[in-house]
Amino acid sequence: MLIGIVGKPNAGKSTFFKAATLADVEIANYAFTTIKANQAIGYVSTDCVEAEFNVRCRPRHGFCINAKRFIPVKLIDVAGLVPKAHEGRGLGNKFLDDLRQADVLILIVDTSGTTDEEGKPTTNYDVCNDVRFIIDELNAWMLQLLKKDWLMLKRKIKIEHISLVDALAEKFSGLKITHEQIKKAIAKAGLSETPDRSDEQLENFVCCLRSIAKPIIVFGNKIDIASKQNITKLEQFCQQQGLSVVFGSAEIELALREAAHHGLIKYVPGSSTFEIFAREKLNEKQRQALSKIKMFLQEHPTGVQEVINKAVFGLLKYKVVYPVENEKLTDKDGNVLPDALLMPEHATALDLAEAIHSDLAKNFVAAIDVRTGKRLSKDYVLKHNDVIRIVTS
Repeated sequence: MLIGIVGKPNAGKSTFFKAATLADVEIANYAFTTIKANQAIGYVSTDCVEAEFNVRCRPRHGFCINAKRFIPVKLIDVAGLVPKAHEGRGLGNKFLDDLRQADVLILIVDTSGTTDEEGKPTTNYDVCNDVRFIIDELNAWMLQLLKKDWLMLKRKIKIEHISLVDALAEKFSGLKITHEQIKKAIAKAGLSETPDRSDEQLENFVCCLRSIAKPIIVFGNKIDIASKQNITKLEQFCQQQGLSVVFGSAEIELALREAAHHGLIKYVPGSSTFEIFAREKLNEKQRQALSKIKMFLQEHPTGVQEVINKAVFGLLKYKVVYPVENEKLTDKDGNVLPDALLMPEHATALDLAEAIHSDLAKNFVAAIDVRTGKRLSKDYVLKHNDVIRIVTS
């Protein structure tokens, strides 16, 4: 899974990326700090089943704190997007190309309204405009890709007698777009199977396809310095557009994670509180900063972990499944609940076997629900927090 971090220059994308991953990236208060895409591992969090089974898990990947399981996901932070990026303005072509493999996009908006659409300092900027133009640019990029080969696609459909869905799936395969997503977009746009389309119909189809294949969730950043008016305005606008929005501060989340990384505090990402470990190691400036952060958390969480969770579980509808080798919940090395796998919404027991190892899928006999001992077929649709043992021949 790949989560794309998008937004205009200077909206706080790199700060968000570093807060989520603790990767070493450049952060500066000027446009186009990010010139080339950064990739690193972040985490989606969920309540671990260890508490239910009264065990202490030992993850092979990710980690678990206070029965909160953190599962690795890839994040990519791309160069800032400006209006007409799809025409090559700014770093537009490179930016858009970097997003080809993204499954979901987190759109970072500077809710303080102190930077314009190109990331330059200003006052009283309309924060809703960032959402408008960035979605327009993403749609225009996909439309441009489609129109480039549209005549060739029409000929291919007529000569080779292939379906519109197959032709479009082949065209968009480089964007990690599936047959099923194209079928849904065609139905949503109300198109028929005939390849003749007006420009308006193509635009409508692409808008539907982008919303399905590259869904967006908005992160209203910098709320520690934003006006309530801007926050309310962005919230209402997102509701009108059918977009989910999470508000927070990437800068505060980064400060907390770095303090925890250096052993100064105990902080579970996404929590509304933290515990100071080594007060004597803190200088006066650090103590004052942590005091201000504690006051902020009393009013609002930082939002970074929340928006990642909502992107994966809310928009993509992924589930967490725990594969084990026996009823003791271990693997062959004795690790308890060693793996927590993110599985798509309609994934089956056979899909789980394939995700673990292709040999398990080839030799699949049945799956066992460890909670109940019930035998499950290969077509069993997995549920969130299932604990499953795969039986092979």
